[in-house]
Amino acid sequence: MKIKAFLLPDCVTVDVRASDKNRLLRELAQRAAAMLHLPAEEIAAALLKREALGSTGTGGGVAIPHARVPGIGKPFGMLVRLDKAIDFDSIDGRKVDVVFLLLLPANVQGEQLNALAAVARMLRDPAVVQNVPRGRRCRALSRHHRGREDVGSVDAVGGQARRQSLLSFRGAGFSPRARNP
Repeated sequence: MKIKAFLLPDCVTVDVRASDKNRLLRELAQRAAAMLHLPAEEIAAALLKREALGSTGTGGGVAIPHARVPGIGKPFGMLVRLDKAIDFDSIDGRKVDVVFLLLLPANVQGEQLNALAAVARMLRDPAVVQNVPRGRRCRALSRHHRGREDVGSVDAVGGQARRQSLLSFRGAGFSPRARNP
């Protein structure tokens, strides 16, 4: 499953402020609830219940909080860059400043199970994480790529590893170099 299947342009936000993990999860639940037309407390409760089982801070400054939520029919994603990194009890002890919220239907089946794996694969690459924009809202980040893997003048960006990062970022439906004010 490609990330662009469950991450809409309006679900990419930068400079989100939160003083701690609990407040961040509640804020993200509020935002998701408004888009999904579901009760925010139900989403927050599911996220906090999952987080109580063990931190979703995957390391490298990244967290992927996720939960199954009744009332949604397909995976829903939200990508957030925090204005200031917060403690997330990550496995490497580092603070988190990139968060990908993933909500899954309560009765997850088949391809939907691959959504979490797709997000984790993409965000384990430090070059991809570095390309999550800073400083302003960026709708261009999650524009659909129109089915092509054309990376243009990648050599100017630098090297094969960087090229692969851009390919995976764009293959997921992102265009990390484009910015909209």
